[in-house]
Amino acid sequence: MLSLILLVLCLIFPLLMFFHKRRRTMNAPFPPGPRGLPIIGNLHQLDNSTLYLQLSKLSKIYGPIFSLQLGLRPAIVVSSAKIAKEIFKDNDHVFCNRPILYGQQKLSYNGSEIAFSQYSDPWRDLRKICNIHIFSVKRVSSYSSIRKFEVKEMIKKISNNVTSSVVTNLSELLISLSSKIICRVAFGRRYEDEGLESSKFHGMLHEFEAMLTAFFVSDYIPFMGWIDKLRGLHGRLDRNFKEFDEFYQEIIDEHLDPNEQQFTSEKVIVDVLLQLKEKRSFSFDITFDHIKGILMNMLVAATDTTSATLVWAMTVLIKNPAVMKKVQQEIRSSRVKKDFLDEDDIQNFSYLKAVTKETLRLFLPNPLLLPRESMEMCTIGGYQIPAKTIVYVNAWAIHRDSNVWKDPEEFYPERFLESSINFLGQDFEFIPFWIWTKNLSRHFYGSCIIGTYPCQYPLFL
Repeated sequence: MLSLILLVLCLIFPLLMFFHKRRRTMNAPFPPGPRGLPIIGNLHQLDNSTLYLQLSKLSKIYGPIFSLQLGLRPAIVVSSAKIAKEIFKDNDHVFCNRPILYGQQKLSYNGSEIAFSQYSDPWRDLRKICNIHIFSVKRVSSYSSIRKFEVKEMIKKISNNVTSSVVTNLSELLISLSSKIICRVAFGRRYEDEGLESSKFHGMLHEFEAMLTAFFVSDYIPFMGWIDKLRGLHGRLDRNFKEFDEFYQEIIDEHLDPNEQQFTSEKVIVDVLLQLKEKRSFSFDITFDHIKGILMNMLVAATDTTSATLVWAMTVLIKNPAVMKKVQQEIRSSRVKKDFLDEDDIQNFSYLKAVTKETLRLFLPNPLLLPRESMEMCTIGGYQIPAKTIVYVNAWAIHRDSNVWKDPEEFYPERFLESSINFLGQDFEFIPFWIWTKNLSRHFYGSCIIGTYPCQYPLFL
């Protein structure tokens, strides 16, 4: 027993000295924050399921920028557009990095993609490749026929259900729509709503998302990583990684097979990536891990985000019949010679676009943007932020800031009719997506689907 106590003291003493030295060496004040416990800091006070709400409440106590101690890792939380601008625009070069988190590193092939990787020359080159060859407007537009077909098929199913007096589960249909479009665009595969293959795929995807956001103790207290193994997290993560790795490899092998005839005539994303791999005309060699990592970015980011936004859009229309009526009138007034509206028609629907923006303001897909990590010491909001500090931006709180938005809790699309605010990353009071080109896959593919579907569905309500 005595030896165990001595061991614990030996572990704790260096940590206490580390925190004491860190406080003494700071020349400017560190943001205020709730008091934490030794070693674990504020970890015991946080709940992943409602984290954005907890952080919003703390911002009302400690201000628009406050600090947390996550185990041995310092963190700050930003809840104002002004300070978000300091991070994303004025000091973007300082906050280029993502914090290294075990689950994300494993599932992203050690950062061999553009969402969770560390800032480096290969990452910049990979981002440039994606911007030019995958996420360009021309490339995204080339898949409009896929999006149009899938939306038509879903509307046909809704009509059949109405005729047969069958209840329609809107959430399931929208999730299915998103995954079908992304799978066809990225892999050239189409999964039906029913069947063993579809059920297995969506089960894998659900577990993937759980592992991507899972809390690993080793991320914050490295010497206590054994707790993760006891909880079975390592086993779950390894199994899910293996399942998706085999899934990606099967797709790659099929597209490398010249005799394979089951795919559509369109050149899908995996084909583009395989061609780029063969060219070898870049500063680094594109590997299969890079290809798998980019496919992962598209699948998880676009599928989950798009379906969640669509579900909320339909929900608020049903709950606000006056708004829904205005949308219907705007759409019907343009349906003179068309049975089905195209993506290009959306530009003519100013009120529909306002409804979409207001939905994203109140029900943004990710209330907390993906965290970043400072690469060097800098000053933000008058406070000194050390290197290796994790930065969380609470977009949910920014979107409900009464200093920026009038009646922020009210669903009022008209607020956007006379406003030029958009979600392209220049208006820091409205940041429903990750600000940065790391999220081009979400922005382009997500906005195309979000724009296409709502202009058809309100006509059935």
